[in-house]
Amino acid sequence: MKRFLLLLIPLISLADTVKDREGSVRADKESMAENDRWIYNDVDAAFAKAKTEKKPVLVVLRCVPCLACVGIDGEITNSPELTPLLDQFVCLRLIDTNSLDLSRFQFDYDLSLSALILNADGTTYGRFGSWKHQKDPAEKSIKGFKASLTAALSLHKFYPKNKASLKGKQPRPLSYKTPLEIPQIAKNQRNFKPDLDWQGKVVPSCVHCHQIGDGLKAVYRDQKKPLPLRLSHPMPEPETVGIVFHDSKPTTIAKILPDSPAAKARLQPGDEILVVDGDTPISTADFSWTLHHLRDQDQLPLLITRKDILRPATLILPNNWRLKSDISRRVGTWPMRAWIGGGMKLESLSDKDRNRLKLKKDQLALRAVHVGQYNNHAAAKRAGFLKGDILIEVDGLKKNLSESQLFGTLLKRHPKPTKLDCQIIRKGKTINLKFPIQ
Repeated sequence: MKRFLLLLIPLISLADTVKDREGSVRADKESMAENDRWIYNDVDAAFAKAKTEKKPVLVVLRCVPCLACVGIDGEITNSPELTPLLDQFVCLRLIDTNSLDLSRFQFDYDLSLSALILNADGTTYGRFGSWKHQKDPAEKSIKGFKASLTAALSLHKFYPKNKASLKGKQPRPLSYKTPLEIPQIAKNQRNFKPDLDWQGKVVPSCVHCHQIGDGLKAVYRDQKKPLPLRLSHPMPEPETVGIVFHDSKPTTIAKILPDSPAAKARLQPGDEILVVDGDTPISTADFSWTLHHLRDQDQLPLLITRKDILRPATLILPNNWRLKSDISRRVGTWPMRAWIGGGMKLESLSDKDRNRLKLKKDQLALRAVHVGQYNNHAAAKRAGFLKGDILIEVDGLKKNLSESQLFGTLLKRHPKPTKLDCQIIRKGKTINLKFPIQ
């Protein structure tokens, strides 16, 4: 497997998946079947072994055909540096979510690699997921992963005495037991079965992680209900509230962003966050998990240590704070681009281009860097939009917004299909068009 990954990394380009998706999945199975450490796609066997050996379970969910996270995946499965740590876990590798128990496994569905650490009784100790690795497939650093595993072992050592401090990390109730029950996925029962089709074509038979999130959002859209920001802007990165964590110390602050809730709470670089809303975080993903379940206007109590002194702190999160979360690179944003804007991908205009067009800094200015060509992603094209058009007003919105902020605002305003008045700039001329909501 390691040799396969090393050969793959130099081939990485703008493509999202490997060329031979089917071959990559089968190669992964062949490699992992010979691996003495990793239990392959067998949840029951992993938890039974953990119960017998009194070890925590490390579950790594991996979308094998995806190029994202390929670097860290190779390190997790093969690096000798991790051996002493991994020996203290029962290691489970899952490559599909068809039969995934959604009452047990909840995480950031837009990541191509996520990890959960659980007790044999199903109690979640913590989560790991990295957008740094998601954005850079060649990124192989595992310092943050090691720190999270080490912290999880500490929690396991004191379990179940510390069970109350893990309450907030546990999965929330869902209406669906497995992804196959989610209506959008259930429609495709011809391809999707509880088990992968190893005798036929494997890849089309696999329910990908992001399809879970896509399906949960589609339930609201199909019922013409406003989409909650918790679903349109899921698992917010800590930067959303002004915190940048150290890569190797995932609960220690490296940087505070100006004019943010964290800055207003007077947090400082070097502060270590010990408790978040009553829970003990072991990773950045744990912090995002807590943010994910807060209200659209809320407060977040923290307990930090600064120079060995314990200090309480509270982040005041203003109304619609989630809209600052950048969802532009999320896989789950792709179907929302069809709902909002008819398949356009929008990008904030640079200061240089704003000056050239005499647009103010606080004025809406989003350039269409992509206009879809097919099916429901071609609605913008049919409405007359072209690549390069600059959106300067839509539905009365004129103030500067990112694509993420615009999507969240319009999804709440318009749960039903409609056409909105808008203005664009094209080749220096202002043109009125109808902005499609589907």
